[in-house]
This record gives sequence, structure tokens and C-alpha cells, in this order.
Amino acid sequence: MKTRTPPSRREYEAYKVRFCNWGRWGPDDELGTLNFITEDVRRAAVALVRDGRTVSLARPLATAGVLAGARNPRPATLELQVDERGSGDAIGVAYHGFANTHIDALCHIFADGGRAYNDRPASDVGADGARSNAIEGWRSGIVTRGVLYDVPRHRGVAHVSFDEPVHGWELADIAEAEQIAPRAGDAVIVRAGSDAFWARHPTFEPPWRAPGLHASVLEFLYDTNAALLGWDLMEAPGQDEYRAPALPIHSIAIPYMGLPLLDNTALEELAAACSDAGRREFLLIVAPLVVIGGTGSLVNPIAML
Repeated sequence: MKTRTPPSRREYEAYKVRFCNWGRWGPDDELGTLNFITEDVRRAAVALVRDGRTVSLARPLATAGVLAGARNPRPATLELQVDERGSGDAIGVAYHGFANTHIDALCHIFADGGRAYNDRPASDVGADGARSNAIEGWRSGIVTRGVLYDVPRHRGVAHVSFDEPVHGWELADIAEAEQIAPRAGDAVIVRAGSDAFWARHPTFEPPWRAPGLHASVLEFLYDTNAALLGWDLMEAPGQDEYRAPALPIHSIAIPYMGLPLLDNTALEELAAACSDAGRREFLLIVAPLVVIGGTGSLVNPIAML
């Protein structure tokens, strides 16, 4: 980040060693960077609540009626049963992708050589569920300080563009401009302006050549001991200079760093609430469903200011 240059192919490949947290918290660890969220971190986060205002970071469940098109190739289903005594419903959803707000477990993406986070065998994950790094390990919830990195506000634009993805050094610039010191255990929440982007590009097909975050943000996340990354437009795919995978941040953050990703967040109301409060830090609560063997979970993250 000191040179403010994107990684080369060799530098990106070196991230797999440079940012690897395998063994950092012991051979049995399945929390990854959530280990940075200590009891002291939680107490400090709770102390941020001053106004009592709560904001949801979740998008509506993406049924066909809520969201159509390439972003939602497998719409969620909602079936209601109604009789004279009342009503009930059943839902079906494939939540990974670019439609529903969800958190990725550490079994979701594999490292090279058939391994997963903390050197677990990828074969631990089968059709009947994951035997390690599954979502139920986070059943007690994620409670920490959230910090909003509002990139469009910082740039004075509506949304991040194709040609100017968000780099790690820009997150550092935003922290300095907002007088926020990154802390170990932070949930780094990056607004790229998804609502404005999708309004202007309704037929865009993710993830190819998407706007969003560049792989260089991985250095910022590692150096600041971030616990979690949440975002609204997710990552720009591997650029020519480093020819990384289509999801270059997922491919390092989850299997090597053990850093959970909070995908497809809704950040417009949070941005407005932070502006009203005159601050960018807040208490963040994320409560995954207890799905035994699950690769992630739908979530309704709550920010409290």
C-alpha cells in the first residue's frame, strides 16, 4: 500500500503465504479473524451506542417478484398456506451469489491443493454438509465495532466505476479523512454505491468486470487485523495486471486469511444514519442461522448508533 500500486501476478500469488492465518490460533481453530473480536472489543463496541437508532443492512429476500434478471438466476421461493385460522409460509433459497444478504462460512471457498482454511481437507465438505469450518461455529453471533468506509461520499460520486475500483490505500485515506483509527476486530463495511450502480446498469451481469473492491484491499484488512468485510458491490474480478480468479478477494480472504465476508449488504440507510450522527462507527450485530454443516447463512445485520 505504501507505493499505491496494484499487485502484480506474483504479488497476488504471494498473498496466499503473506496473509495466511493457518495455525495462528491453533490447529483446531474455525473462527479465523473473528478471533480478533475479544470481550474487550465487544464491550468497546457496545459503548458506541449513543442514540439508540438501529439500521438493517439486509436486502429483501430475492424472490422473482423482488429481483429479476441476471443477478438472481435462482430466485428464492415463498409459499404461503392460509386458512380461516391463520397463515404460515415456507421459503427456499440459494443465498450465495449477488442477490441475497448473507455471510460466507470458512468452508465456502477452498485454497490450492485441495485444502480449506487452517489446512483442513476440502473433502470435509460434502453433499451432506461440512464437517469443519461450517457456519454453526458462529452460532453465538458476531458483535463488534463496525466502521463505514463510504467510498462514493469520499470521491464525490454516485458509485464506484468500472475503471476505478476501491484500493486498500483508499480505505486508509478514508479512515484518515474521517479521523477513524482502524482497530483489531473491526467489521470493515465498504459502501461502493450499489443502489445507484444497479439503477444505471439494470442489465449488467455479475461478476464479470464488476465495479467494486480491488484485491489490494486484502493488505489493508490484514495489516489492520480486521475481523470481517462487508460490502454492497463486492469485488472487481482479476485485472490484467495480476490475472487473478473471477473472485480474487473471496479466493484469499476465506481460505487463507479465515476472514468472513458479509455479501450484498444494503448500505444506503446506514450511510444516511452515519451522516445524521456525524460519525462512521457503530455497534454491529450479525447473527447467522444455526445450520449444521452449512457453507454460510442468510443474515439480517443490525447496526446500532
